Amino acid sequence: MKNYSTPYEFKGSLPLRQAIPLGLQHVLAMFVGNLTPILIITNLCAASGGAESFAAVQVSLLQNAMLVAGIVTLVQLYSIGPIGGQVPIIMGTSSGFIGVFQSVVGVMGGGIVAYGAIMGASIIGGVFEAVLGVFLKPLRRFFPAVVTGTVVLSIGLSLISVGVASFGGGSGAKDYGSLENLAVALAVMIIVLALKHGAKGLASSSCILIGIICGYVICAVMALVLPTTGLTADGVEYTKAWVLNWDKVAEASWFAIPELMPVKPVFDLRAILPVMIMFIVTAVETVGDISGVTEGGMGREATDTELSGGIICDGLGSSFAALFGVLPNTSFSQNVGLVAMTKIVNRMALACGAVFLVLCGLLPKLAAVVSIMPQSVLGGAAVIMFSSIVMSGIQLVTVKPLTARNMSIVSVALGLGYGLGANSAVLSGLPQWVQLIFGGSGIVPAAFVAILMNILLPEDK
Repeated sequence: MKNYSTPYEFKGSLPLRQAIPLGLQHVLAMFVGNLTPILIITNLCAASGGAESFAAVQVSLLQNAMLVAGIVTLVQLYSIGPIGGQVPIIMGTSSGFIGVFQSVVGVMGGGIVAYGAIMGASIIGGVFEAVLGVFLKPLRRFFPAVVTGTVVLSIGLSLISVGVASFGGGSGAKDYGSLENLAVALAVMIIVLALKHGAKGLASSSCILIGIICGYVICAVMALVLPTTGLTADGVEYTKAWVLNWDKVAEASWFAIPELMPVKPVFDLRAILPVMIMFIVTAVETVGDISGVTEGGMGREATDTELSGGIICDGLGSSFAALFGVLPNTSFSQNVGLVAMTKIVNRMALACGAVFLVLCGLLPKLAAVVSIMPQSVLGGAAVIMFSSIVMSGIQLVTVKPLTARNMSIVSVALGLGYGLGANSAVLSGLPQWVQLIFGGSGIVPAAFVAILMNILLPEDK
């Protein structure tokens, strides 16, 4: 291994005092997003039946989500044979499948059986995506910079609304958009920007981590001087979104062994077919994410080997996750934004974050400390990170001169494709499977339109 003293080189060792905080930034950027899809889908299954069963298994699933994300990230960073692209990507539980899984729960009638069907479909779908990765080279001509750049742009645009929702305290919060939430988020944003552009060395490169820690401190101080509860319009008392729930940390155990197959997989075609289609879309999104980190963090286009290994890891990592009852694991776009913003791509730094995720899977108390992070604290940093993804997409699109053909591909894909995803009610008259695939987010239709137009439009002379 080469020895570099800079975090801006992918390979090479860094001192742990430098690598650990840089890795922690990545964990904090994706921690909440890694757990949220599991909470949404398990709550949906429980609401349809078997609430008692899910109450017992949910904690185990959340713990396993941390462990799996850490292991799959390490494989992506270092690779095992053809599995893993050796690219600065953090892997985690995908939120892109939520729309399809909601449909599966409705079709299967909810309960543990529906969640088992999701696991069975994820095992098969993951293997299917890995096969796509093996044959990526002949498919690569369908993914020039203008297509992957458009996908990266749509990823960034779709995430900005998520970042702004967190900025206000989380869209489900009773005090969403309150002055306290906005003040916390704004303070974190100012600290991140001040460190990024006003400090040097570790303080500058760890700006996201320091900003989030300062956010914790601000929330703790606010709890001493401001009321921590409020009343809804109906007179019901609630705890404000910026309050740190230390009880959750106290209740968490110190050590727990992750459980293999906490939910038994069920193989049902009603779940397998729509989930397999989503895995095709996920492969395109991964191409966009890898292109985003290589362009935004390394200043070059991704190679065939990096893209192929990354997609194979995406697929087999999702199948591996399902064995632990965890939803598909894919490249995390939040962390693509962090790489694009900080330019830190060192493998050892990201591996420290992955090891921390594995520890969170073994030490529930450690996971609990990160899980109580107020959404407004995350939002202050997230808005900057997600906007950086948009800029990475623009960089990719403009790698070559913007010809009339390329401008048409980008404008129509973002206008029609992303517009359909952002206004899914337009598709309400079409079959349900079309709504599921194209109405979930702007990424899917934008990718589909960009790929199709790149095939159909004649090359400029």
